[in-house]
Amino acid sequence: MKAETLAPNERIVVALDVADLDEARKLVAKLSDSVGVYKIGLELIYRGGLGFAEDLVKEGRRVFLDAKLLDIEATVERATAAIANTGAQFLTIHATDRKTLDAAVRGRGDSALKLLGVTVLTNLDRSDLSEQGIEMPPLALVQERARLAQDAGFDGIVASGKEAAALHERLRHFLIVTPGIRPAGTDAQDQTRVVTPSDAVAAGADYLVIGRPITRADDPRAAAEAIAAEIANVSA
Repeated sequence: MKAETLAPNERIVVALDVADLDEARKLVAKLSDSVGVYKIGLELIYRGGLGFAEDLVKEGRRVFLDAKLLDIEATVERATAAIANTGAQFLTIHATDRKTLDAAVRGRGDSALKLLGVTVLTNLDRSDLSEQGIEMPPLALVQERARLAQDAGFDGIVASGKEAAALHERLRHFLIVTPGIRPAGTDAQDQTRVVTPSDAVAAGADYLVIGRPITRADDPRAAAEAIAAEIANVSA
């Protein structure tokens, strides 16, 4: 679903990057409908997160499983099929090659699961890519991986706000999900390619993935509502 059909709070994906399911459940109870999507990452997935995802879906909540799949085709296909059965709305797959992407599309089948290609992680810069033997600047690599994902039949990509504007121009009907969001004046922490919520929206991001600025706030719901208000001001 592109941003023009979403309310400002529905564009917020809160990253439940917490230590255990009890803490995650408490956060969901506090936030309720102040955010649109709940993202379950690897830490929670390995602590019973798939069952938790099913519980959230039964409550009528939208779930983003940030599994970042990358394996041989048969494994990716079966894993995607299993995740589709949870009722989750979004799933991430590393957009490194067509074999992996095609396997995820097969695994999704006719479910409503939306597949998002992970382009370049937001904690990586050009020197990090060079260490991997990749001599392309981040933007060029993001664009290449976005093209692979779109050609494979994916629904969108995960990319930093630094690349969102260029991608928005080239991928008009492709979802852009942007992590590395930090409200003005807050610490970037372990992220390198960060943007503010308003800058991400202005650049064309459809969904904003936000973790610590909400989950570690004294009042998580108030923090989410402030970010939704910022999004609304840009969208107006």
